[in-house]
Amino acid sequence: QVQLVESGGGLVQAGGSLRLSCAASGRTFSSHTMAWFRQAPGKEREFVAAISSSGGRTIYADSVKGRFTISRDNVKNTVFLQMNSLKPEDTAVYYCAASVLVNMPVRVFQYGYWGQGTQVTVSS
Repeated sequence: QVQLVESGGGLVQAGGSLRLSCAASGRTFSSHTMAWFRQAPGKEREFVAAISSSGGRTIYADSVKGRFTISRDNVKNTVFLQMNSLKPEDTAVYYCAASVLVNMPVRVFQYGYWGQGTQVTVSS
């Protein structure tokens, strides 16, 4: 069982930066693939980035590649999303998710644990 709590969202101007954190409870955090998804109003939840259990592999959606960086600290049971050069189209609720799959899943249904989400708003 993994419980996830996101933090770090807020309002930022275009071109600015934010760092999201996701604190996980449970002894099995280090064995899970972790990811960030986002959902804008009226749109489906979409994949943003994922990181393998060891932190050695990462993948990104094309829309954030080169601007966002996912990382994790398996000692502190925390995963991060550093977001730079933010754009208004990045505005969404951002969700942290955990999966027992090891093949870098990118689909919502492949993640069994979710946080409550944190709002990110980018003004133009």
